[in-house]
Amino acid sequence: MQQIRIIYYRQKCTGCNACVEADSRRWRISKKDGKSVLINAKEKKGIYLFTTDNEDEFIKSKKAEKNCPVKIIKVEMSKEK
Repeated sequence: MQQIRIIYYRQKCTGCNACVEADSRRWRISKKDGKSVLINAKEKKGIYLFTTDNEDEFIKSKKAEKNCPVKIIKVEMSKEK
C-alpha cells in the first residue's frame, strides 16, 4: 500500500490560494490570518504534516505542490513496509 505525505511550511505562506484551487477538499484559506490551512494536518514546530493511504489525493496534492509560488508544499509517496 502507498503512503502519501504532505509537508507544509505554513509560516512562509503568502495566501495566494493556489493550493485551494488545486484541491479544495484538503486546503482552505484561514479567515484569521489569510494563510492556507492543510486540513487535518498535525503541526510540529511550525511544520504541518498530513499522511494518507488514499492514492486519489496524490494527483491533486502534487498539483498544489506545483502551483505553490513559494514552494512550501512537499508531497511524497512511498511504499509502506
